[in-house]
Amino acid sequence: MIISGKAMLAGVIGWPVSHSRSPRLHNYWLAHHGVDGAYVPLPVAPENLQAAIRALPLLGFAGVNITLPHKEAALAVMDRVTPAARRIGAVNTLVIRDGVLVGDNTDAFGFLENLRSGAPGWRSEAGPAVVLGAGGAARAVLAALIDVGVPEIRLVNRTTGRAEKLAAEIFGPIRVLPWAEREAALDGANLLVNTTVLGMEGAPPLELALERLPRHAVVNDIVYAPLETELLAAARAGGHTAVDGLGMLLHQARPGFEAWFGIAPEVTAALRAFLLQGA
Repeated sequence: MIISGKAMLAGVIGWPVSHSRSPRLHNYWLAHHGVDGAYVPLPVAPENLQAAIRALPLLGFAGVNITLPHKEAALAVMDRVTPAARRIGAVNTLVIRDGVLVGDNTDAFGFLENLRSGAPGWRSEAGPAVVLGAGGAARAVLAALIDVGVPEIRLVNRTTGRAEKLAAEIFGPIRVLPWAEREAALDGANLLVNTTVLGMEGAPPLELALERLPRHAVVNDIVYAPLETELLAAARAGGHTAVDGLGMLLHQARPGFEAWFGIAPEVTAALRAFLLQGA
């Protein structure tokens, strides 16, 4: 990696931010392409978010990623917001153009690119999708599935009211089902996506039997710690194509890197291995 006095700068704002894999990811691409630049972690407390973001152009930053807990609050700080960020209700990628702060959201893009890469035979029009969870990640997943023409989306959440609110805001062929019916929701499905924290390291397990899920259905867990969740292990054992969550992280980073550094990076097996080495 080359760093001079003319280095282009980007980073990630979060609180905390020490757990983020984005610096390792983007600095891999910088080194791979020989770019004179750096990507740094920027720990910013919530009460300092607006001041920190507004200072970025003065410090010479080309932009930043924005992670928890700031994604939704960052919307109000932007000068302009893309339709994707407005629809999802959160900013994860900030691009600075001539001092103007442009907020974008690349999570839906990252989800779809990961799904297409991990399950190239999946066809959006082939049947219903089941989405577990109604948080911020679910918003991006729902938007992506609606845009590619999934005919029916069964949204299942532990709090039905939150799922109904999300379905009304996103708008599309969404049917909300109670958590108790999560296994019945699998009947005839073509895709299952877990957007909850259930199954993540340190979180309760996701209790879900897959017997009612058709063999051809793809199973995607956006959790990537652990990389092979119990859900994905059960899916593979049942003959399903299983797609882990690491690829969504990698693919959602591509548009930001290209906007900041002028190079369209690729997600490769070598990159995945490098990220996992640092886990």
